[in-house]
Amino acid sequence: MGGEETNPVPLIWTQPPPPPRRRALDREKIVAAAIRVAGEAGLDGLTMKAVAAHLGPYSPMALYRHVLSKEGLFDLMLDAATAEIPLPGDPGEDWRADLRTLALETRRMTARHPWFAVLVHARPPAGPHMMRRLEFMLTVLVQRGATVGDAMTYAALIDRHVFGSALQESEEARLERRYGLDDEVRLSAAIATLHELAAADGRLPRLTNWLAHPAGPPPEERFAIGLDFILDGIAGRLL
Repeated sequence: MGGEETNPVPLIWTQPPPPPRRRALDREKIVAAAIRVAGEAGLDGLTMKAVAAHLGPYSPMALYRHVLSKEGLFDLMLDAATAEIPLPGDPGEDWRADLRTLALETRRMTARHPWFAVLVHARPPAGPHMMRRLEFMLTVLVQRGATVGDAMTYAALIDRHVFGSALQESEEARLERRYGLDDEVRLSAAIATLHELAAADGRLPRLTNWLAHPAGPPPEERFAIGLDFILDGIAGRLL
């Protein structure tokens, strides 16, 4: 095949941090600054220049010495955020409660860090805190009779619900802000327009009826309903 081959960038976890120098710059401080930048400016504003500016009189190149690449910085950020999730030392007696609590705590973390749900789908889960979290989920499921392979599948289903929901809600909130739908008056006007379109079609009686009086559980309750569906399904396969 033609063209030049590109060598993949090594995972940050295989590269030890450089020895400390007189100036107090290290991975932990860089990651903390990057998380602040992502929280304030979003991923579009997360540049090495912006992170360096948060740290003081450093150049972007000084950061690369510690994090290797922007992908390495992403991996470190994901693992640092995962470390915020409380993780029991050992599973309890109620496996559903263990997994439900972990899922809810993970959701709370993604609410604090909306960028997490975007990045987690694109990076390998190789960080130590991410692997310990997964190991806990596998232990819970294997102790209930699942094979390790099945436990990996069940854990992935739970995480797809957690991170997929977080990503969808984050994007919906962004679009609501963009189109002014975070304002109750504008939102009501937009729903009224949809109601008129549905009613004019004449073949959408149920949708028309709902749009006339839209109602439903809040996002937290919808998330819990979906999570319980997944846990019910897992329970059926563990019997």
